[in-house]
Amino acid sequence: MYVHMNIVIVGGVAAGMSTAARLRRLDETATITVVEKSGNVSFANCGLPYHVGGVIEERSALLLQTPDSLRARFDIDVRVRTEAVAIARDARTVRVRDLDSGREEDLPYDSLVLTPGAAPVRPPIPGIERALVLRNVEDTDALVAAVDGARSAVVIGGGFIGVEMTENLLHRGLAVTVVEAMPQLMAPMDPEMIAGVHDALREAGVDLRLSSSVTAIGEDHVELATGERIPADLVVAAVGVRPESALAVDAGLEVAPRGGIVVDEHYRTSDPHIYAAGDAVVKRDALDGEGVLVPLANTANLQGRRIADTIAGRAVEDRPVLGTAIVGVLGHQVAAVGWNEKRLVAAGRAHRFIHTHAASHAGYYPGAESISLKLLIDPQTDAILGAQAVGRDGADKRIDVIATAMRAGLRASDLAELELAYAPQFGSAKDPVNMLGFVAENRATGLEDSIQWHEVADAQAAGETVIDVRTPAEFAAGAIPGAVNIPVDELRVRADEVPAGDLVVHCAVGIRGHVAGRILTASGRRVRNLDGGYRTWSAGMSTRG
Repeated sequence: MYVHMNIVIVGGVAAGMSTAARLRRLDETATITVVEKSGNVSFANCGLPYHVGGVIEERSALLLQTPDSLRARFDIDVRVRTEAVAIARDARTVRVRDLDSGREEDLPYDSLVLTPGAAPVRPPIPGIERALVLRNVEDTDALVAAVDGARSAVVIGGGFIGVEMTENLLHRGLAVTVVEAMPQLMAPMDPEMIAGVHDALREAGVDLRLSSSVTAIGEDHVELATGERIPADLVVAAVGVRPESALAVDAGLEVAPRGGIVVDEHYRTSDPHIYAAGDAVVKRDALDGEGVLVPLANTANLQGRRIADTIAGRAVEDRPVLGTAIVGVLGHQVAAVGWNEKRLVAAGRAHRFIHTHAASHAGYYPGAESISLKLLIDPQTDAILGAQAVGRDGADKRIDVIATAMRAGLRASDLAELELAYAPQFGSAKDPVNMLGFVAENRATGLEDSIQWHEVADAQAAGETVIDVRTPAEFAAGAIPGAVNIPVDELRVRADEVPAGDLVVHCAVGIRGHVAGRILTASGRRVRNLDGGYRTWSAGMSTRG
C-alpha cells in the first residue's frame, strides 16, 4: 500500500535543492517543502566572488532557480527568508519562522533533510564586526556595495576563498593585502608547489603577509601582531567555515567534536527519520575511512541526490571523499586530490612522491605551458595517495584523470598504461599523467633512486657530491651551492671529472638527470636523481625564506 510522504528540507542550495529535485523526479505525489534562511535558493555560490570582481557582470546569472520556477517545474513549496528554529523529534515536526513577519508554524514530516551548509568563521578579533564574509547572495551584495569607492582591502585568510577574493578585488582596482597565519597560501598544497603562485600574486601587486595575524580591525585599517597598521577601506574575513549544526545539536542528534553532523552510509543521522548532507556533515575519507569535513559543491550535490534515492527506496550508499578541488589564480590553475605530504607526515604514513614539470601539450605546437605535478604514492602497495597540479593550462584535466584513477583503484604505475586523447594542441604522446606513471614504475622497480629537494643539504653534509647536468648557461643563471657542472651530453667523455663517492645528479626538471643517473650507475656509482630537478629545489627553498 502506497503511503503519501511529507518531506521537509532545511537549506535550499546545493545539497538541499539536489534532494528536492531528485525526489520529485522519483515521487510525483510527495509533499516537498524547502525552507531557506537567506533570500535565495539554488544560487551559484561558487560564482559569488566573480560577481564581486565584475567577471560575472549580471547578478541574475547567479540565480539558477527561483521559488516560482521550482514550483512551476517541480511542484516544490520553497520558502525563502524562513528559518528552521527547532525540531520536535517525537512529534516529527520542525518549527519554522518567517523572518519578515515573525510568524511561526510547525511543519510535519515523514523524513526531514538537514542541509544547512557551513558558515564563515569570524575569529574573535576586536572590530571583527566590520569584516565582510561571503556565503550567500546578500553577502555578495554587501561586498559589491563596499568595493565601490574603496581603494584598499585586507583579506584575512589565504585559503581558496581568500585567494579567489584577492584576485577579484584586484580586478576592481583595489590595493590588496593578504594576511595568512600559515607560511604559505592554500593549505591543501605542499609549499614547493605553491611558491610560483606566491610570486604571481606579488608581481600583481598583492602584499602577502605570511606567518602573520590580525590582532585588531579599526575604522580604516587592520593591526598586525607586529603592531604594524595596514590601510583597509574594506576587510574580508576568509578564515574558513564551520558546519551549521546548531539545529541538530539542539535536537539531540549526534555531532562530531568539530561540529559536523554524524551520518551513516545512507546519510541518516542518529534519528532514522532525519537525514543530513552537504557542508554540515562529516564525510568518510577515501584513504583511511576517518571522518573529515570537506565543504565541496560536487559532494554536496551528490549527497543530496543519494538522500532522495534512499527516501524513495532505492539502494545506494555513501561515496567516500578524495577532496578533489581546483582554484584559478591570475591565470594559474591550482588543483589537488587526496592527501598532501604534510598530512602524510603528520599521520606517520609511509609514502614516496614524484615531481614532474611537463608541457600542457606538445612542445612544438604553439602555446604550450608548463604544468608542475606532484604524485604521492604508498611505497608498499603503489597505491596513489594524492596529487597536486599547478599550471596555466591543463592542470585541471590531469588532476581529474588522477582522481578518476584513485576512485578506480589504479596504482601509480598503472598511470603509464592509460590511453589518453592526444593531438598536438591538446596533449603529448606521453601525457604528463603517463610520465608520472613512467617515473613511478622506475622508482618501484628500483631502476632509479631519488632524493627530494629538502634532503639535498643533508646529503652534501654527509659527503655526497651534487652533479648539475644542465648546460653551462643554465648553471650560470642559478645553481645549488657546491654543485659541479658537467652537462649530460659531455658526461661520458668527462667521467674522470666526477668526484669519488656517492652522487646526487640533477637537471632542470628531472629527465636529463635520469639519463645521467643511468650513465653513472652503469659505471658502478651510487647515484640519486633529484626529484623534479632544479625547478622543484628552487621553489622549495624559496618557501623557506
